[in-house]
Order: sequence, then C-alpha cells, then structure tokens
Amino acid sequence: MGKKKLTIEDIFDDDDFGLLDAKVKTSTVKTDEERLIDSFEEINVFIDKNEREPNKSSMSEYGLLAKLKNFRENEEQKKVLKPFDRHNLLGYVEMEKQSIDDILNEDDELGLLDADNDLAIFKFKHTPRPEDRADADFVAQRKPIKEKDFEKYEKMFLKVHKEIKEGKRKIKPFTNIEKNLHVGDFYLMNGIMLYLESANLKKDEVDLGSGNRVRLEGRTRTVFENGTYSNMLYRSLGKQIQKDGKLITNTYDKIEQDLFVNSGLVKEEDVQSGWIYVLKTKSTEKELTEIKDLYKIGFASGSVDDRIKNAKNEATYLFADVKKIATYKVYNRNADKLEILLHRFFANACLDIDLFNEKGQRLNPREWFVVPFEVIEETIQLILNENIVHYEYDTEAQRIKLKE
Repeated sequence: MGKKKLTIEDIFDDDDFGLLDAKVKTSTVKTDEERLIDSFEEINVFIDKNEREPNKSSMSEYGLLAKLKNFRENEEQKKVLKPFDRHNLLGYVEMEKQSIDDILNEDDELGLLDADNDLAIFKFKHTPRPEDRADADFVAQRKPIKEKDFEKYEKMFLKVHKEIKEGKRKIKPFTNIEKNLHVGDFYLMNGIMLYLESANLKKDEVDLGSGNRVRLEGRTRTVFENGTYSNMLYRSLGKQIQKDGKLITNTYDKIEQDLFVNSGLVKEEDVQSGWIYVLKTKSTEKELTEIKDLYKIGFASGSVDDRIKNAKNEATYLFADVKKIATYKVYNRNADKLEILLHRFFANACLDIDLFNEKGQRLNPREWFVVPFEVIEETIQLILNENIVHYEYDTEAQRIKLKE
C-alpha cells in the first residue's frame, strides 16, 4: 500500500509546537521621554566626534545648538536628561531627593537588597580610589553661570581659541600640578576649555607614608566654556587635567610679549607701567661665551630698543651689543618692583665674575643670571599670579620648586 501524499493542509495541521503560528507585529511607539533622550543623545554623539559643542557654523550644527539651548532653559527636561549628560552640558541640576525609606520601599526587582544576596548593597567591598573621588568632586561641584554673568568669560574663551589658531598659544602636556596649575591660566579638560579664575591656596604638610611632604591645597573657582563653574579642590582639578587634559600656554611673541593681569585681558582704563626685558649678550669674551643660559633681566619705563641702543658703551650691558630675547609689557603693576622680585628670586644664580674692559675698568655685573629662559618665563607668571611666595629657585637642578 503506497504512502498517502501530504497536502499543504496536512503540513500546517501537523504543527505541535506552533512554529507556524503567525504573529502580528506591532509597531513600538516611543514615549515623549524616550524621544527627548534620543534628541539629547544626538548632541552627545556630535561632541564625541568633534570634541566641542555645536555652533552656528552650519545649519545642522545650528539645529543642535538650538536644541541644547532649549534643554538648558527647561528645568523639567534637565532632570530627565541629567543621567545621560556625560559631557556635563546641563551643569548642576537639582534632582528630587529621596529618603532612605523611599529607596527601601521601592520595588527591588533584582533582589539587590536581599541579605543573602552576594550583590547585597550592604556588603562592604572596597573604598573608592583617590582618582574616583577626584572624578566625583569634579562633576558634582559644577553649576551653571547666569547668561549675563558669563558674557565676560565667553569673550575670554573666544579670544584664547583665536590665539591658539593663530599660533600665539600652544597646547602642551600637563605634567605637574604645582608647576603647571596656576591662577589666571587656561586648560583643556575632555575637549572643554576651562579658566582657573582664583584659588584660596595654603601649604599643608601631608603624610604620604614614605615621609611628610609640603604641598598646596585649597578650593578654586574654575570657569568652563560651556557656561558652568566649579569650586572643586585645587588638587582634584589638577588630577583631572593630568588624566584627561592639557595646558594652554600664555600668549607670547618672540619680539614683544604682553603680560596682562586678570587673565590677559587689558581694559581701556588700564595703564602700562613699563617693560621687563630679557637679553642675551653678543660679547665675544671667552668668559661669557662659555656660559650657557646667561641672561640679563632688566626694567625700562620707555622703549626697550631706545634703552639698549648704546649697550656696547655701557657697563651694565658688559660693554657689548645685546640681543632681545623677550619683552614683557606690564599693566597696573610697578614694573621696577617686579624687576627687583625677579632679581631677588634668582639671587643665587647671579653671574659672579669680574670683567675688565679695554680701558682696564673692572666690571661686576649684577643683573645677569645663569638661568634657563623657560624658567624666567615661569617665574614671571608666578609673580603676576601672586604665587611666587610659595616657591624658590633650585640652582643645582635649575628648576622652580615649592619651599620646604
């Protein structure tokens, strides 16, 4: 007897597991909250790719910029979006606070609060690492600045961006907190520029296990170009920049460098009080040509060129022509006192040599110092930032260090 041929109906009827049951697909409709988060994520992705916030340079960016502005102005939306704000675009957001009872009474779908669960939150695992605490301090303390109050800072940030583009400033590695982190300077952190506006610093003696060490501690006021500010700890800020940032050098020109107080910005009412200059001798005297890093640090109330045009006839210039290495235009400060401070700071590096000119006159120059030029630049910054009192010059190591 031959096999019965199966019909299509037989195949469909013999489906014990229901594999052929067709299920109607339903379209998933996103909630308003999900659409809001998706819209905010577009901005996050843009910053991930471009390492900056969107601006008005193109229509696509302008759209993202408009969205970001709306988010920042809507307190309710900010509460929804803050958990997804990995670039801290929204600044500080006051979230609804819950009591311990509220938390414990919530549904515990994963059983994390069960006493016998290996993941129970009441089981102490480990203390946070110092860098984790620094991360928390960095994020938790940032708060928004009112738009009208931020205008002056916005001009500063735009000016610095322009100077970087023009090559007047450079972006360099941040290697040492005490050496690189100064009030009045600019830095990069996760692609966002920040300005260290002020710091209430004091020296603390810290027990590091291997011995006591004196270091600077205190709270800062740090302004970020995304319209927020922080009062985080000085060392926490430094650790964050070391981890994910760079330092931005101050503006300089090889012929004439302007040093300004108050973040490098000069107002119309500011008064120029003189010039500090750094020179190198063109003398052919063997005693001088063999000395590396020999510089004269001086003061001039008028033109530096006029001051040095007769250098070869003056003892203070070693009876030789000189080369200008840098000139610093000083505003709102007593420039001759700044010169005295520099001389006092480098006193142990002062040139100690007796020279005689063609007429047999004995010279004992006191404004010439054996110091690397980059150290002179750093010292001037410390003086203008009023941090010089914490430092001294190590002649053997040829570097600036914290006082013991």
